[in-house]
Amino acid sequence: MNTDRRRLTVTLCRDLAEFTDLAAEWDALHRRCPTATPFQSHAWLRSWWLSYGVPGRLRVLLARRNGRLIGAAPLMLVHRPMPLLMPVGGAISDFFDILVDGEDTPAAVTALERGLHRAASHTVVDLREVRPDASAQLLFDGWAGVRSRLTDSTCMELPAEPIDALIGRMGGSRAQRSRAKLRKIDSLGIECREASVHRVAGAIGNLLHLHELQWLGRGVNPEHLRPRFGAHLVRSARRMVRDGEATVREFVLDGEVVAADLSLGSAQLTGAYLYGVDPRLRERKVDVSSMLLREIAREASGSGRGVLSLLRGAEQYKNNWAPVAVVNQRLLLARSALEPMLRLREGQLAVRDLAAETVKARFPAARDWRARLSELPVTGFALVSRS
Repeated sequence: MNTDRRRLTVTLCRDLAEFTDLAAEWDALHRRCPTATPFQSHAWLRSWWLSYGVPGRLRVLLARRNGRLIGAAPLMLVHRPMPLLMPVGGAISDFFDILVDGEDTPAAVTALERGLHRAASHTVVDLREVRPDASAQLLFDGWAGVRSRLTDSTCMELPAEPIDALIGRMGGSRAQRSRAKLRKIDSLGIECREASVHRVAGAIGNLLHLHELQWLGRGVNPEHLRPRFGAHLVRSARRMVRDGEATVREFVLDGEVVAADLSLGSAQLTGAYLYGVDPRLRERKVDVSSMLLREIAREASGSGRGVLSLLRGAEQYKNNWAPVAVVNQRLLLARSALEPMLRLREGQLAVRDLAAETVKARFPAARDWRARLSELPVTGFALVSRS
C-alpha cells in the first residue's frame, strides 16, 4: 500500500451529536463535490433525521485523508422487509448521492467503497433516486460484490436560463401564449418577495397552508400536512437560506399572500421543491406555473448553476416548458455472499412495481402509487411522493 493510501481513513458515524458537529467540514465538502444536490446538505440531512430518524440507526461513512474530509455517504439502517442500508433523507428527498472531494475523487470513492463493504456485512445497500451523473455511480462501478441497477423516478430538467430564453425554446403560438400569461400576471400587480432568514418560519407556514388549500379534496400528499414535515422544512430552510442554498418566495396580491414556493440549490443545480397557491388565483385565470417558473428561472440563471430541475414527476404543466426527462436510478449493492438477499430485494421491488402499474391502469386518478407501495413497508414511515 503506498504512502498516500495509508493516510486514508474511513470511519462510521452512528451518533446524531457527532453528525451535528460535522456541520462545518460537511458543508465544505458539499461545496467541493461537483455532483452534490441540495438533499446532501448538512442542514437538510440533520433536519430530516430530527423529524424522521430512528435512534441507533444512523450509519454515515466518513473518508478522510490526513484528517481532511474527502468523502461521505449518509445512510441509515432499516430492518423491514429485510436488513437494508438506505439513504438518509427518505421519500421527501428527490436525489441521493455520496459526497466526494472533486480534487480527490478516486481516493474518496475507493475509501467509501471499502468502508461500505465492511458496513454492509449483513445487509443489502439500497440507494434510491440516484442521478445518472451522480458520484454514487462511481461507487457502483467499483463495487467488489454483486450489484443491480434499476430505474427510479423521472425528473424534468431545463437549462438555467431566464424566462424569456425558456419561452424561446417553445416557439410559435405556445410562446406567444406564455408571454401573454406573464403580461396578465404583471397587470394584476402580483409582487414577489423573498423571505429573510428571520421570516422563514412564517413563510413556510404560509406555503404549507396554501399547499393544503391548493389540494383540498384532490388527494394531497398526507405527509405535507404533518407537523414533522413542517418542522423539517423550517429547520432546514433557515440554515439553507442563510447559506444561499434555498429561497422561500411569497407572491402578494392586494396585501395578501396568494402563493409561496421553496427552491433548493447546490453548486450545479436549482430545484423547484414545493409550492402552494390560493385556488382563487386559478379562478382569476392566473397561470401559476408561469408565475412561479419566472422567479425560479431568474434565481437559477443568476446563480451560475447549469440546471433548473423541476424535480420528480412528469406532470403536464412541466411538459409545457419542453424539459428534458432524466431518469433517476436505484442501485442495489451487496457482498457476493449475500447475492440471494439482493435478488430477493429485486423481486420485492418488481412485485411492487407491477402492483403499482396495475393500480394506475385500473384507477387512472390514483397518484404516485409506485412511491406509496415502495416506501411504506421499507421505512415504516408514511412518506409518499410529493403532490
